[in-house]
Amino acid sequence: MLPLVLSSGDPSGIGLETAFKAWQRRLSCSLPPFFILADPEVARKRSLFLGIEIPFHITNESILASFFNHALPILPLNNRQKDKPGHSLKINVAGTIEAIERAVHLVSHGKARAIVTCPIAKKNLCKNGFQYSGHTEFLSYLAQKISGEKMKSIMMLVGPHLKTIPVTIHTALRDVPNQLNIDLIVETAKITDENLHNKFGIAKPRLAISGLNPHAGEEGLMGKEEENIIRPAIQLLRKEGLNAKGPFPADTLFHAQARKKYDAALCMYHDQALIPVKTIGFDKTVNVTLGLPFIRTSPDHGTAFNIAKKGIASPDSLIAAIEMSAYLTKKK
Repeated sequence: MLPLVLSSGDPSGIGLETAFKAWQRRLSCSLPPFFILADPEVARKRSLFLGIEIPFHITNESILASFFNHALPILPLNNRQKDKPGHSLKINVAGTIEAIERAVHLVSHGKARAIVTCPIAKKNLCKNGFQYSGHTEFLSYLAQKISGEKMKSIMMLVGPHLKTIPVTIHTALRDVPNQLNIDLIVETAKITDENLHNKFGIAKPRLAISGLNPHAGEEGLMGKEEENIIRPAIQLLRKEGLNAKGPFPADTLFHAQARKKYDAALCMYHDQALIPVKTIGFDKTVNVTLGLPFIRTSPDHGTAFNIAKKGIASPDSLIAAIEMSAYLTKKK
């Protein structure tokens, strides 16, 4: 079976540390083989700095994770990086981008079964020429570049007790109402429905769709988006046979009794989707990108620069992301 490929993310964050700790728990967690795209010297220095004793094996594309049981396989980046935990550096941008690009190349050419991405520092990337607001958007571009087909990817957060999808993703809150439209909601719901059926084995997915405004607009009293955009989108989805309901007030959509009535909740903006799923299952929640021709998962946390020097980062969310990638590609 093919290995998973990990991209190391911003090397100044906790990505490498969590990858080290995940490899140390490979047997107790029965993890599938994986290798990481990283700068070997940065990995060596970080493991010494943190006091994590771990053997590395510098690998290549012909053997990749062959030595996984005995050492963490590292596929070296061409762009050298600098180890400075807690401080995102311009010199590390090229390698961070390279790791994502090469991970997509490897999975697209049958060398890896899925991608697991460690967190990136979006501001550092964007102020140094990166033109995408996050992994999700960049992966869509790379997939489209390889396939020649237009890609629409969406973010789904999968926790132990809740799945949520933000309709708008990395968008400033003040810009959300202008970005919302019927077609966007319908397309997002269709991608969600298809993937819940094909990848998660749910025969007839139940989609709960939130409102944007307080009380889901209170019949137009607190905003018109529910009546003009969200409700018409739901009506179209139901006409096409999807089991979609709403719009529901977001403040009563995520308690235990409400969650029994749906398989996934479509939310209108980033924090509306991510706050409940992380609150309920932080460190066990996984970001899964839907709509791509390959599987990509990631942990539900960021770079955590504030603890990058402390050696206290939990690998639980990365382990959950690795397990999720393995589950979604168990036939490869």
